[in-house]
Amino acid sequence: MICALMMGRAGSTGFPNKNIKKVLGRRLCEYPLLASRNSKKIDKIFVSTDCPVISRVSKKYGAIHIKRPKKLANKKALGEDVFQHGYFQIRKILNLEAKNIEFIILLMANAPTVTGKLIDRGINILRKNKSFDSAVSTSVYNMWSPLRARKINSKKLLQPFVPFKTFGNPRTLNCDRDSQGDVYYADMSVSIVRPKCLENIKEGLLPQKWMGKKIAAIPSWGGCDVDYEWQLPMVEFWLKKNGYKIFKS
Repeated sequence: MICALMMGRAGSTGFPNKNIKKVLGRRLCEYPLLASRNSKKIDKIFVSTDCPVISRVSKKYGAIHIKRPKKLANKKALGEDVFQHGYFQIRKILNLEAKNIEFIILLMANAPTVTGKLIDRGINILRKNKSFDSAVSTSVYNMWSPLRARKINSKKLLQPFVPFKTFGNPRTLNCDRDSQGDVYYADMSVSIVRPKCLENIKEGLLPQKWMGKKIAAIPSWGGCDVDYEWQLPMVEFWLKKNGYKIFKS
């Protein structure tokens, strides 16, 4: 059994209603659901939400609603706790033991940069490599290398966020964005995990503990979860490049 689990709550302080904003005629939350439905390997789709709009929309894609508890429906709630709660609810709803679930496909309502083919590639990676805990969509963002990261000190001046010596001999460093090699980011479009990752979530690596420790990359590009309004044109570009067209309801 392979189950998809998308999470998305009603409230958002930084970008209000981001999960239900429309791009190319569909709400953001519809794209992960559409990808799940287009996957050739997913058996069931679940949605953990307290949002009536997301709940209503998800029914069009055959998703089963998991009521998100109030304690997990605020800005302080951690994604790892929401995913773990959803996982155990799936087991309860389907009356399954962990051994009966092959993979859980973890999705976010504000992460539309995913396709069914991307999901299926990740599943194939894990089937070929039994020792891997998870496979996650990964984009290369050399312009955001930790070498370039800064923080403001007590004197209101910029200083390195990470000490330069962390990257080797500082004399070998330069301003070229590619000088340290490719910088890979888990872009949050999809995480495909084995049940043990959610059963023993405290053992996972920071910052996304649900990925476990042995994390494989699913090559992608331009993937992101939307937290700011200025990202919407980027998402529209990505969707068009991946074959999505304007949807007229």
